[in-house]
Amino acid sequence: MRHRVLVTRPRGEAARTSRRLAEMGFYPVELPLSEIVPVSLDVSTLPNAFDAVAITSANAITHASSPLLAALSEKPCFAVGARTAGKAREAGFGHVEEAQGDASALARLVAGRLGTGARIVFPCGRVRLSELERLLGGAGLSVFPIETYDSRRVNYDSSTLEGVLGGEPIDAVLLYSAKAAEHFSGLAWSQAASEALRGARFLCMSARVAGKLADVPSTRIEIASEPTEDLLLRLLGAPTRCGEAS
Repeated sequence: MRHRVLVTRPRGEAARTSRRLAEMGFYPVELPLSEIVPVSLDVSTLPNAFDAVAITSANAITHASSPLLAALSEKPCFAVGARTAGKAREAGFGHVEEAQGDASALARLVAGRLGTGARIVFPCGRVRLSELERLLGGAGLSVFPIETYDSRRVNYDSSTLEGVLGGEPIDAVLLYSAKAAEHFSGLAWSQAASEALRGARFLCMSARVAGKLADVPSTRIEIASEPTEDLLLRLLGAPTRCGEAS
């Protein structure tokens, strides 16, 4: 039997991850814990003058309106990683540079290229960490957040949760965000889920994500060495096999 891996990403992103898991020989089980919805935006709220665009999530591009993309795409774009950079190019940005996968690396890249006093437009979600804004502000750059999407929690009743889990053991759970981990903690030890998750490993994108898991033994939590999906999925092939509790 193939190992069953629970994917907790929003629906569209979960489907993409599930395809990767299937190609790797795992059996993906999708349990989206949030949904991404676009936010209406008046383009006139953009600053009159700005030097560049910084992006930490592909969702910021995917859910941006055509008028907003047209207003931004002539400026240099700095993306947190390869996938976000690819989305920016698809959306029409002509000059795109990518960092190495986290906000700290992106802030260093932007500050190094532009320097003190630069004005940065930051398309982002309503629910977000403020790390990029803090780091760029500390380096003397001005940051203008432009919210293009929101993340809404998806709830499950007991019967729906039992139906998703299928009455069979889950070998590993993929957790990508602190919000998802916090929400998952409220579901994981319900009667509908606890038996299926009894031997599961909890694979987390970062230490911050892991810190939001409640009542999970530390021996069953693993953290990606860097916050990328490639390295998160690599944990599935770690010496401790899926389905074996440490």
